[in-house]
Amino acid sequence: MFEIRVICEPGDTDRITTVLREAFATGAVRQSYTRDRARHRLYVTADHRPEPVAWPAPQQAYALAPSIISEIGWTADRARRHLNGSAVDREYWLRKGALLDRMALDDETARIHSDVPAVALGAALRLLEIDCNGSGKYSGDPYWPEHPAAIADPRGYVRQEYAAWAKHQ
Repeated sequence: MFEIRVICEPGDTDRITTVLREAFATGAVRQSYTRDRARHRLYVTADHRPEPVAWPAPQQAYALAPSIISEIGWTADRARRHLNGSAVDREYWLRKGALLDRMALDDETARIHSDVPAVALGAALRLLEIDCNGSGKYSGDPYWPEHPAAIADPRGYVRQEYAAWAKHQ
């Protein structure tokens, strides 16, 4: 743990505080004026952020998953129900995102160039949107939907959430 002292113009206080919070695990920011009262002094107790935790490997995340063919059938059935007026819920987007992620991983392994990775990303983003809006119950372990790591790798977020969901099925 360490303490950071910054002397800055009053208009820069919020921006500097935000940058420090993004870079470090920080405590409360204490603020006072410099002797000439023209600038601010910021004092903040900080520590290094813990090392990021890796996403579950696809083999781990999808260890309990049904076959891809079975998931295609389940997803198609849910999509058909949606056309008949049923709501599409978080489970649909979770399973569709996982299905498309698995298909994209297969294409990448086989070095097949297709649009499946882009479609998988779209489904993962939809799941993130649902979870960010509080419409679904996500595990958030280790990353919650608003976390920069989840935003940077939505397909990794799908793997995390699918692995947690599959354990309870």
